[in-house]
Parts: sequence; C-alpha cells; structure tokens
Amino acid sequence: MVPILQKSLPYDVRVKRPLPAIQPLRRPDWLQIDDVYDQQIAEREWLLKGQKSEVLEMSEGARPAAEELLDEVLEDLSQRDDFTVTRQFVWRPDGVCVEIDRGDPLRVLGQLVQEDLCLLEKIGDEHVLTGAVLCFPASWTLAEKFMRPLVAIHEPVDSYDDNIAKRVQRLFDGVKPERPLWRYNMLRYVDPTLHQPRPEVAPRAHLDGQDSRYIRSERQCILRLPKTDAVVFSIHTYVLKYSDVHL
Repeated sequence: MVPILQKSLPYDVRVKRPLPAIQPLRRPDWLQIDDVYDQQIAEREWLLKGQKSEVLEMSEGARPAAEELLDEVLEDLSQRDDFTVTRQFVWRPDGVCVEIDRGDPLRVLGQLVQEDLCLLEKIGDEHVLTGAVLCFPASWTLAEKFMRPLVAIHEPVDSYDDNIAKRVQRLFDGVKPERPLWRYNMLRYVDPTLHQPRPEVAPRAHLDGQDSRYIRSERQCILRLPKTDAVVFSIHTYVLKYSDVHL
C-alpha cells in the first residue's frame, strides 16, 4: 500500500512546552483540510465500510451529543468554499457527495473530516468516552477505551501521572464553547500506516533515531458543545518522512 504522507506540519515541533502543553485555539481554526484530504478520507471510508465495529462506538446516551457535534461540523463546513452543504447532502472537496444520515451521526462525520472525533461526557467526577469515530488510532484500540474515564484511558502512558491527570481533568471541566484548546504530540514510527490499533497488553516497541523512518504527529483539540455540554477531543493525524520534519 502506498503510504499517505503530508509534506509539512502546520506547527513548529521545535517549540517545547511542559505537559499537557495546551494552547488556546481560534474556533474557526478547529477543523483542518490539508494536502492529503482525498487520500485520508478514502481510507476512512474504507475502514468505516469494512471495519466499522472497530472504528466507531457510541452509547445510546451519547446520541444527543453526537447529533449536536454533527450540526456543529456541518455549520463549520458550510462556511468553507471547498464544501457545499445542503439539508440532505454534503459535497466534499474531492467531489464526492455524502448523504447526511442523522441516524448515524458519527459515521457521517467520519466521511466528512480528517479528524478522528471522540465524545467525552461528565459522569460523576470524570469525563468518560461515550462515543467516537476513530479511524487512525496511534497504538491503542477504541474497544479498550470506550466507556472508560480519562485516567483509565491514559493508564498505559508513562508520562500521564497524577499531576497531569488532575490538570487534564481541570481542562476538560473548564473549557468553554467559545474558547477551544489544542496541543500536539510527536512520535517516531517505522510503519506509516494510519490505522494502527494496538492492545494495552502489547506495549509499543521503543525506537531510536536510526529506526525511525517516519514522524507521526497528532493535532489534538478540545472543544465543548454548548447544548449538551459534552467535550469533543479531536485528532488530526499527520505522517511525514523523518527527513521532512525540522527537529
């Protein structure tokens, strides 16, 4: 399979910030359309058609939030020149027409934007992953994270200690609909495949610089939905040749 690779990142990875490295985000800059939109969307459609149970989960209780998220994204896309949005259909930049099936909102979203979209809702003292369309996992599985709270979701992450967990929970509690947030990560990979699920019991092998042929970076955004109060965690995945990243 021919790898799907971007040529550049929309942020400077040489700028280091302490974890969780959160920055403010302009609401219109939330969704990104980059130079591999057509290829990533085609990959997403293939996964949603053949492996839907692996890449999409939604509790029935999350339906109002998923429907609100679909409305928010459709409104955002209607403001762009490269999309045409009507009440029943969306014409994407690649010329494909997508029907707006409101009975399956996360699947529709997975066919429209490059971002993976996770819904987290406050249950008790923590935000719980109640729904997601996750086509491009970076060494984790949706099945293991679905209906789990933030701390449990991040258990395998060494740097996610109690201090970071409390700070992240405060961010999820405090994020405002009109003031979304964002951060990025950066990982070294040998395999450029976008869909890389991996169970928690199979830890990712450590790579040194000589083994790293590719850089995989996620632009992660945190956005609150104004009606349902659910928090959206979006992930825009970039994979580049190691030589194309200025470190």
